[in-house]
Amino acid sequence: MSLRAVVIGCGHYLPERVVENKEFEATLDTNDEWIRSRSGIERRHFAAEGETTSNMATSAATAALNDAGLAADDVDAIIVATSTPDLTFPSAATMVQAELGMTRGFAFDVQAVCAGFVYALSNANALIISGQAKRVLVIGAETFSRIMDWTDRSTCVLFGDGAGALLLEAQEGAGSPADRGILSTDLNSDGRYRDLLYVDGGVSTGTTGYLRMQGNQVFRHAVSKLAATATTAMERAGVSASEIDWIVPHQANIRIIQGTAKKLDLPMEQVVVTVQDHGNTSAASIPLALSVGRNRGQIKQGDLIVTEAIGGGLAWGAVVLRW
Repeated sequence: MSLRAVVIGCGHYLPERVVENKEFEATLDTNDEWIRSRSGIERRHFAAEGETTSNMATSAATAALNDAGLAADDVDAIIVATSTPDLTFPSAATMVQAELGMTRGFAFDVQAVCAGFVYALSNANALIISGQAKRVLVIGAETFSRIMDWTDRSTCVLFGDGAGALLLEAQEGAGSPADRGILSTDLNSDGRYRDLLYVDGGVSTGTTGYLRMQGNQVFRHAVSKLAATATTAMERAGVSASEIDWIVPHQANIRIIQGTAKKLDLPMEQVVVTVQDHGNTSAASIPLALSVGRNRGQIKQGDLIVTEAIGGGLAWGAVVLRW
């Protein structure tokens, strides 16, 4: 027997404001066809004035708790994956803890940009299998609309806001790939590539800054690194690509998603795709896609899922789990 971190609840939150591609035509030299053909994105959600990352994270967490039929004080820990916290400190996770009315346990943020949720899942898994926590809320939440340079058509049309959450619980498994829960994780980073994707602000500049990206270079690294990390995670889990029911990738760009699926020799019919409706929501994109995929009836209990992401750092990784 071995402990597994099993998903017992999931939920998501999207801001009310939907921004269609055509909205950008008034201020940028771009159009709907240009954005769709290069990214697969048709629309995205932007947070309202005064709506913060922690607000959205709390809404997603509440949905996950309701899905599991549990209360905030049934949870031991909260991990929020985000690159856009409300404040420099304290962590968004402690704000979520307070908003949920959770008066016990501990909460912290994980920052690995678009790979943040994979990193957070890996941390939650480690807490659970080491016996440090029985139940962990893992949340991805971002307000990337607040770090966009609205004059840069190559970046500002790609990102959106939102939040998704999973509630993980320690359960006994047989120690085989047939177990429910997280079966394996694989994390990687290489700081030599920091200039490919970064925000030019922070404590050192005294400004919030804007997102800067060398899109072609990021694309070049993304497909090979995502396929490699997914393959490593599957090997560690003792499963093959032919056994996978769903790929739930980071939703950055439809061409990256298609390229990775092709390298893994899995058809697009087995890929959960939400990028057309959400844009790139960074650390929120995987839990958003998991929740939407479950609500669509795609993801069902017992399904074998591989999820992978790459973001600034560069940081990348994958998780294999049985739903």
